[in-house]
Amino acid sequence: MKAFQFVGLSTAALFSALLVNGQTPTPKKAAPAPAKPAVTAEKPAAAAAPKPAAAAAKPASAAKPAVAVNTSDPVVIQIGSAKVTKSEYEGFLAGLPEQIKTQASGPNKRRVAEQYAELKMMAMEARKRKMDQDPKTKAQMAFQIDQMLASSLFKEISDKVTIDEAAIKTAYEQTKSEAEEVKAKHILIRFEGSRVPLKEGKKDLKKEESLAKAKELKAKIDGGGDFAALAKAESDDAGSGAAGGDLGFFAKGQMVPQFEQAAFSQPIGKVGEPVESPFGYHLILVEERRSKGLEDVRKSIEDKLRPEMAKKQVDAIKLLTPIVIDDTYFGK
Repeated sequence: MKAFQFVGLSTAALFSALLVNGQTPTPKKAAPAPAKPAVTAEKPAAAAAPKPAAAAAKPASAAKPAVAVNTSDPVVIQIGSAKVTKSEYEGFLAGLPEQIKTQASGPNKRRVAEQYAELKMMAMEARKRKMDQDPKTKAQMAFQIDQMLASSLFKEISDKVTIDEAAIKTAYEQTKSEAEEVKAKHILIRFEGSRVPLKEGKKDLKKEESLAKAKELKAKIDGGGDFAALAKAESDDAGSGAAGGDLGFFAKGQMVPQFEQAAFSQPIGKVGEPVESPFGYHLILVEERRSKGLEDVRKSIEDKLRPEMAKKQVDAIKLLTPIVIDDTYFGK
């Protein structure tokens, strides 16, 4: 959940809409003029009129001085008489979300520039019509500026937040159980209505039939049967079944709740009782459990703490600037 959010159509949102929906028509090239038939007969050369003597060369002092061109910051877009330099355009791009910046430097580089130029052109025309002087437009523009400034402030606060080591360690200890991972194998026996498709040539078992089969397989494994071999032969999970039922390591939140609860609680090295899920009945063999170390989850902890700590600074700013809402107008 974002700690700080504003509502409104930003330039970034507008550009996202333009990139998705806006189709800037590409001007069609004029069809080439049909080639003239080759002339078969040569025309007699016309008598050349005597040319007047070349005018005397102008003195060097009359020549116009060369216009200085800023090669380090060239004009990259021109809209009417308005010019946009490379640095101005790149400054505009710097304020956009990473997704659009990536598009602007990739395959959609020219399209983004075309949309930018079209946006500027429309704004120029709006100013010509004095639409920027309309009271409602002024109010909307003022809100958008406030929105941009508030978002920039929150980003600056977030970027400068210092997260001390004690806070990181505390957060790690509080969420240590969430960092636990399990390595397990399973055999799935599906039943009617399962989310797993029925294998070709196999009978669609009722729930009681599926449970009976799962218990039968468990008895074989408890008696010394090879779990991996039975998984390859009997599991309705085609993906893991081909690998002997191996699911590798997985963390909490990656499996359905019924499966997860069993995998994170049953003894290591022993096949538990059949576990029912929307996929069917599972026989689970837990092979290993491990917890991710602090360094493995440090970045995710920092990413979680940063907006929370920034929000606290925003709350402190609120205390310095009292806000009064008119109960008569807005209600309590």
